[in-house]
Amino acid sequence: MKKSFLNEDWLAFIAGLFLILITAFFFRFDLPKFNWSGKQDVIGLFRASNGAAVAWIYLVILAVGLASMFLGNKKIGYLLVGLSVLFIISILAQFLAGYTLIKGFGLEYVLFALLLGILIRSLIGIPRWLAPSLQSEFFIKTGLVLLGASIIFHDIIKAGSLGMIQALAVVLAVWYFAYWVAKKFKIDEELSLMMSSAVSICGVSAAVATCGAIQGDGKKLSYVISLVLLVALPMMIFMPFIANQLHLSPSIAGAWIGGTIDTTGGVVATGAQLGEEALHMSTIVKLSQNVLLGIAAVAISFFWMVKRKDGETKNTPNWQLIWERFPKFVLGFLAASVLYSFVLTGETVSQTKDLVKGIQTALFSIAFVSIGLETDLSLLVKTGNGKPALVFVIAQVFNIFFTLVLAYFLFS
Repeated sequence: MKKSFLNEDWLAFIAGLFLILITAFFFRFDLPKFNWSGKQDVIGLFRASNGAAVAWIYLVILAVGLASMFLGNKKIGYLLVGLSVLFIISILAQFLAGYTLIKGFGLEYVLFALLLGILIRSLIGIPRWLAPSLQSEFFIKTGLVLLGASIIFHDIIKAGSLGMIQALAVVLAVWYFAYWVAKKFKIDEELSLMMSSAVSICGVSAAVATCGAIQGDGKKLSYVISLVLLVALPMMIFMPFIANQLHLSPSIAGAWIGGTIDTTGGVVATGAQLGEEALHMSTIVKLSQNVLLGIAAVAISFFWMVKRKDGETKNTPNWQLIWERFPKFVLGFLAASVLYSFVLTGETVSQTKDLVKGIQTALFSIAFVSIGLETDLSLLVKTGNGKPALVFVIAQVFNIFFTLVLAYFLFS
């Protein structure tokens, strides 16, 4: 019994729900601000109030990081120093992403956290004392539990059923197509699953959840995240132009954008170029796809458990083994969603949702810095001789055309 609870998944489950309950019932603080456009704004970021907000986030990160001592023999001194360094790098990533011009392009802190980690590794390597703090999977899983608090079922239902119908159809069709193409190109199973989830569901979060569900390779996850961010950029530039040339209504254009662009920031930035109605619809569709993340993680985990490494499927699944290997953080994700959708009062939800989102961002930022530090750039460039990137682009092109046709019939 002891063994089943003292593992990374259960600890992420406990840590994530503990943070949610603390913020909901006992303690709240202001989040730090990283938005800036000029010198005066930068000076404002160093005010005492913003410094205090950064300090509170730092204490949360320390608490979560030190909890990982339950996972094995770790020296508290190394953890404290390592977590502090990772936190500083993650703050720099969020600062860079907060620049107005960069925000206008929809570039998120995830990209800068990864790039800073890769750059530091390339220049100086990974110091020995920093290695114990590189717990990317633990921080990702804890952050995903908190992500569940942003999935409010009432908001999705209120927004209408058409967005959910489109989201479900797109996820199923695009996921299957991407996976089928990946197998045709002989891409390995882990990378195929992560790419299929990323291109069909909700980009980075889906890739992260899938990686956790199958206990995948962090280097492959870094590769998929890079693909998501790189492919999203030209889409953000050209999709509004194409929507105008095709004379699409704002609702059709918004549904098309929300169903194809894989980053939430990219969806918002692109939808806003076409007006409020398009922005509203694109956000609804993207949220609808986010709702399916927990269900998809459960399904992918089950698929992974009953499938042998050689590709041969078991006729009778071992249910005990499935439960032992099932990613428990997914249960935390679902529990957080249920808690915020049906248990907490509307006032509590409105007062704490942004705070929980801010803590989740801090955890993800630390995680992606760690992934960058663990990523060998030479291996990243050589991955599959370019085949995985080609598969991702093919799947995204299919996604663009399929979603456009579906959005036209549903929202015209």
